[in-house]
Amino acid sequence: MVYLSKIYTRVGDKGHTALGTGVMVSKDHPRIEAYGTVDEFNSNLGMLACHLPKGADLDFLRSIQNDLFDLGADLCVPSVDGAPDSRLRIRPEQWERLEKKIDEWNEKLAPLNSFILPGGSVVSSWLHICRTVCRRSERLVVQLASLESVNEHAIIYLNRLSDLLFVMARVYNNNGADDVLWAPGKSQTK
Repeated sequence: MVYLSKIYTRVGDKGHTALGTGVMVSKDHPRIEAYGTVDEFNSNLGMLACHLPKGADLDFLRSIQNDLFDLGADLCVPSVDGAPDSRLRIRPEQWERLEKKIDEWNEKLAPLNSFILPGGSVVSSWLHICRTVCRRSERLVVQLASLESVNEHAIIYLNRLSDLLFVMARVYNNNGADDVLWAPGKSQTK
């Protein structure tokens, strides 16, 4: 568990930080960039939560924020391929829970025949911002996985989560009725 009695340690003053294993790396290390962006994404979800009405969706969003802390804990400790691991790792049931919610929400939505422009309601706009930061997090974790061992479920979780945020944005646009559709070439002159 975490215990913080002092917030500053001066350890990072020269541009280095410790992974969960205690190994020191540069603050621009791909692993730090990956879980730092997951933290940024989680902060954006916190702003989104300020705009959601109290209820089931807010509770669900808070569970996602908790999962993202699990993901940060997963990413801050490199895994060893094939080795038994007792560390906190993202597990299939976490992304499977997202799939169930996607299916539940998507069932109420009409199929799309155009891409959607980010926008519509304030909540939908925040969901699109969160979705794009989620995608950036995913790209950075994939990049890290090309260099070092990464839990495959971490990548799956982020992939599913960005899909969920897209569907949720449609739900918060009056179940898709207020989606802003892309009109290809709309501003081009003939």
